[in-house]
Amino acid sequence: MEYRLNKETLLDVLRQWNGFLRRKIHLIACGGTALTLLEVKPSTKDVDFMIPDLAEYNYLTKTLKNLGYRKVTGSGWKRTDELFIFDLFPGKRIHTTELLESPLEKSNHQLLHEFSRLYIGILNEYDLIVSKLFRGTPVDYEDCLMLVRLRRAVIDINRLELHFKKLARYDVSESRLAVNMEYFLDLLRREELYD
Repeated sequence: MEYRLNKETLLDVLRQWNGFLRRKIHLIACGGTALTLLEVKPSTKDVDFMIPDLAEYNYLTKTLKNLGYRKVTGSGWKRTDELFIFDLFPGKRIHTTELLESPLEKSNHQLLHEFSRLYIGILNEYDLIVSKLFRGTPVDYEDCLMLVRLRRAVIDINRLELHFKKLARYDVSESRLAVNMEYFLDLLRREELYD
């Protein structure tokens, strides 16, 4: 049986974390976690958060260690009594994608919920889509299509393409990444989401 995490369950875990924190921490949801919190997808099988402030990242990971979490992958933290790995990315990086601006800037995220110590934001649509297209798996393309379908009124595809190209310029695989964007634009055309 595959276990998946929904919005309510995730917020319950974060509420528990909040009870152990003694200072403010900003988490910015990215990847499938952002899509679940935006209610684009009903659930996610992993949890992805950026922690843009390095001092906050260090404090949170120290607190998580005290709560029994252990580092189980390069960015993943897990407690033995929980089913899910929390991938925590310090700074402006998501997996191998480094964003150009801090996700803490107001235009780069939206607030989901603020506990007394834990601020939960969701990465903006443009950085979210671009970070998924950089990976370019079939699931990533489908996730991006779902997001565009549901948020079509606020996503400007021309702006998305420019944003993608700007980020790709700083990647060593710029030409490989360009193919991912072209493929996604073709998918959008087939779905009649872009001319």
